[in-house]
Amino acid sequence: MAQFLVRRLFLVLPVLLGILLVTFTITRLVPGDPCYVMLGEHATESTCNEFKARFGLDKSLPEQFIRYVMNISQGDFGNSLKDRRPITTIIAERLPMTMELTFFAMMFASVFGVVLGVVSALNRNSFIDTLTMLGANIGVSMPVFWLGLLLAYIFALVLKDTPFQLPPSGRLSAGMSLVPLAKTWGIENPTGLKAFVLSLLSYSAILNGLLTGNYALTLDAIKHLLLPATAVGTISLAVIARMTRSALLDVLGQDFIRTARAKGLKYSLVIQRHALRNALIPIVTIIGIQTGGLLSGAVLTETIFSLPGVGSRMVDAILGRDYPVVQGFSVVIALIFVFTNLIVDASYAYLDPRVRVK
Repeated sequence: MAQFLVRRLFLVLPVLLGILLVTFTITRLVPGDPCYVMLGEHATESTCNEFKARFGLDKSLPEQFIRYVMNISQGDFGNSLKDRRPITTIIAERLPMTMELTFFAMMFASVFGVVLGVVSALNRNSFIDTLTMLGANIGVSMPVFWLGLLLAYIFALVLKDTPFQLPPSGRLSAGMSLVPLAKTWGIENPTGLKAFVLSLLSYSAILNGLLTGNYALTLDAIKHLLLPATAVGTISLAVIARMTRSALLDVLGQDFIRTARAKGLKYSLVIQRHALRNALIPIVTIIGIQTGGLLSGAVLTETIFSLPGVGSRMVDAILGRDYPVVQGFSVVIALIFVFTNLIVDASYAYLDPRVRVK
């Protein structure tokens, strides 16, 4: 297992290099000059030449790429062309929101998706099975923007002034604010990795409230996440339910299940200890894929519910030709996918003893 993990970690390097190369090339091929996008009517030939020289855009493409890779290897993602802020700061501000949304969405999707898939498989070709799979197909087919607006209308307007009322948009209610943890803990001028980690914790509303003892902040942040997490998690729920049903039906037809039943084991134990555990590999795989996809940003959901996450910031950077921000977020998203797949692969040996990773 240890050798497998080490090999996979070494494979991260060529993957990241490939991501950097592809992203760097695509951003340069997109029509439009960042100088004219940023400066607008104030852009002249002289000001654009100064702009390109300041940000190194006057160099040849190979020189720009080598310089960028060298900076990345030192943990320097550069500064945004638009607002001149360090990209690590922008990532620290945006990533916690997306991580919180992903966590609640996948918890909702995984729990209900697996339960519905198991119920459907155990009642194959019955009314319950038909109803469950019909709901799964509807869940896959519903556009996120439509479902998000529908949930906001129901829980913010129809159920207004009831115990079920939920905030329709935003990350926090008026009057709620995030407290910088470095200031709270008396850490002056943190730098490097420490500053980045403290920023991540500070901009995570849920963790910020827990670490500072402001539980009202945590509860408020969770309330604001319920509707967007349900909206974006519905599609994942439907996919997980269908995969669970398919995988469990495949296992239930195996000889060892019939043998376990013939030995007199309780049906519930056969399902829990034999059938479901052997069906978990494809289920865990699809959960990992869905998690990686959500961590890369849910643009429509973040836009509808006014959430400052990775997806909306990435779109803004692409439209504004902000090359460093696009490349910085691409590296982070690539790392998220790589390590998510690493965790999924490592879980195979634990879930199924027949899988031996050396």
